[in-house]
Amino acid sequence: MNIDTIMRTAPVIPVIVIDDLDHAVPLAEALVAGGLRVLEVTLRTPAALDAIRAMKQVEGAIVGAGTVTNPRDLDAALDAGSEFIVSPGLTEPLGKAAIASGVPFLPGIANAGDIMRGLDLGLDRFKFFPAMAAGGLPALKALAAPFGAVRFCPTGGISLENASEWLAFDPVLCVGGSWVSPKGAPDRATIEGLAREAAALR
Repeated sequence: MNIDTIMRTAPVIPVIVIDDLDHAVPLAEALVAGGLRVLEVTLRTPAALDAIRAMKQVEGAIVGAGTVTNPRDLDAALDAGSEFIVSPGLTEPLGKAAIASGVPFLPGIANAGDIMRGLDLGLDRFKFFPAMAAGGLPALKALAAPFGAVRFCPTGGISLENASEWLAFDPVLCVGGSWVSPKGAPDRATIEGLAREAAALR
C-alpha cells in the first residue's frame, strides 16, 4: 500500500494521542467501525509505540506513527509495526531514511521550499501543517498552484465545521483531525458516531 492509497482510504485521518494504553484498542475499534480505518498515533506520549502494536491487532485498521521527527523515531515506529509514517516537517536525513525503508511517508510542509525539498527526494504527497496557523486554505491554494502533481493532507486546526471546505479543494485528498479521537477513556458510541460523520464528509 502506498501513501496515495492510504490518503484516499477515508476523508479524515484521526490524529491520536494515547496516554493510557488501555484506551488504544477500544478507540481503534470504534474509529474503524465508524469508517475511519487509517489511524495516526502520534509519538507524543510514552504509551505511543505500545499503542501502535495494540491497535495493529484491530481488524481493518491501518496504523501509522505521527510526530516522527528523526531517523531514530522512524526506526522505533517501524519496529512497532507502523504501516505509514507522518512527520511535522521534512529534513533530508529523515526523508532519505524513510524512503530507504520503503514505508509510505507523509512529511509535513508549510512553504514552497519544503515542497521543493520533498520533490527533490522523489516525494509528492505532503501534510500541510500547521494548516490553519500557516495561513489556512488561501495559503494552501497559493502554495499548490505551482506544483500540479502534488497532493495534500492538511492537519492542524481542522474541525468538523471546516473540513468540507478543505476537502472541496482538488489537491486535498484527506484531512487530519483530532476531533474524532477525544482524549480520555473512549466512549465507543460517541467515537463511532464522530467517525461516521467524518467518514461521510466529501
